[in-house]
Amino acid sequence: MITDGRSAQARADLAAGRAALGIELGSTRIKAVLVAPDGTPLASGSHDWENQFVERMWTYSLDAVWSGLQACVGALQADVERQYGAPLTELSGLGVSAMMHGYLAFDADGELLVPFRTWRNTTTGPAAAELSALFGHNIPLRWSVAHFYQAILDDEPHVPQVAMLTTLAGYVHWRLTGRSVLGVGDASGMFPVDPATRGYDARMLAQFDELVGQRRPGLHLAELLPDVLVAGQEAGRLTEEGAALLDPTGSLRAGAPLCPPEGDAGTGMVATNAVAPRTGNVSVGTSIFAMVVLEHPLERVHHELDVVTTPAGDLVAMVHCNNGASELGAWAEVFGRFAAALGHPTEPDAVFGALLGEALEGEADGGGLVAYNYLSGEPITGLDEGRPLVVRTPDSRLTLANFVRTQVYAAFGTLSLGMRVLAGEGVALDTLFAHGGMFRTAGVAQRLLAAAVGAPVAVARTASEGGPWGMAVLAAYLDAAGELDLPTFLSTRVFGSAEVDVVEPDPGDVAGYATFLERYTAGLAAERAATEAL
Repeated sequence: MITDGRSAQARADLAAGRAALGIELGSTRIKAVLVAPDGTPLASGSHDWENQFVERMWTYSLDAVWSGLQACVGALQADVERQYGAPLTELSGLGVSAMMHGYLAFDADGELLVPFRTWRNTTTGPAAAELSALFGHNIPLRWSVAHFYQAILDDEPHVPQVAMLTTLAGYVHWRLTGRSVLGVGDASGMFPVDPATRGYDARMLAQFDELVGQRRPGLHLAELLPDVLVAGQEAGRLTEEGAALLDPTGSLRAGAPLCPPEGDAGTGMVATNAVAPRTGNVSVGTSIFAMVVLEHPLERVHHELDVVTTPAGDLVAMVHCNNGASELGAWAEVFGRFAAALGHPTEPDAVFGALLGEALEGEADGGGLVAYNYLSGEPITGLDEGRPLVVRTPDSRLTLANFVRTQVYAAFGTLSLGMRVLAGEGVALDTLFAHGGMFRTAGVAQRLLAAAVGAPVAVARTASEGGPWGMAVLAAYLDAAGELDLPTFLSTRVFGSAEVDVVEPDPGDVAGYATFLERYTAGLAAERAATEAL
């Protein structure tokens, strides 16, 4: 047990019920982070999980959701016991976030009608195209309304029974509190939100109802969607049933207030203090996306850009790429096994750090190599399916340094294409904040990302905590929302003394990355051919 002064204050906060808990269900890990009132991390727990590809759909079972949450909270409880000598029993606030978008449809009895269809599925092309044209607003393939309308177009038998649609975060929150609500950021990935009302766009709701009127008479989409709340509003209380779902041991008591459930994009914005205009953030995980807070609406509709909101309801341009760091992680496992085969077993983080460090020794353009990290389809580049590839010419320089640098560049390739569209709209960006596990190795991914986006990239000391920490901060904000708006709360109470490292784009890296991106764009024909042949 730790007994320094900081831990003494933490034990006092825990005993008085002043700690807030954030839980995020990411694509490969469920993580819980406990924080003090000022956002200082106190304890954490996690559980690894993975999606399944069932009948050509990416999904997670609801049983896996709850077994994973219980394992995660159990690990958190063990960490609290180890550090502070007592279990976590009372909370000042609780919040749940998860991967955005997708399709969770329930009947009137609360039964799931079809397996959860995640953001990763790209089967909604006809629906997304028709809705985008109807609304004059980009509707990405992964948005919930695209999934629902595609189910209507396909005349799926479950459609007449749909009584509630929600996201993964909304589903967990509903089971914990009994309330079907969403934070405005997550809601804006289900259906377009009106920034003036901070609710679903009434004009577009009416257009949707009219569109489906002949196929589904009497259907009113607004009746199926969760209520929309903004950051700082109480979204219900943890019920006895909800507390038992999270912590079957009974240590965690019911009654804690919950903040609105959010998507991982919103928590990433909070985790990087990127919720004010001219700020933005990049989150790197299984997917990779950039969020840039807008000073004014975009002038045109772009299929590369989603328009969503911050947890407070301000407009955001989102560049979402389905494929992120998973392929780089797979290669790290290969090299880790190689080290073990040589008699030098090495921890995964050490392998990953060594590889990233090697990337800095590579040629600025990756030595003529090209890589694609496409484990699934990538809408920005027009691919319905993906095949990871490494391509080189006979005169390219295949070294470990060039190979790893190319893999990192590949993780940022589709993102930089989307960011070019944003720059064409004249969107100003002072600094881009980055977070996610890739940035635990200081300076490497940060430097190469700066080259890829052509802007300064900042990483805070909390970057590796990521979205779960951001969700915990939103839960802590419940106590301050009456006196401070969200940007002020973050700037003064959470990030006021935060250590932030800023890296400016290196001219040599910028030029090298531009050369790589030319090859990357030209080589998309090879990626497309691979999806057709394999």
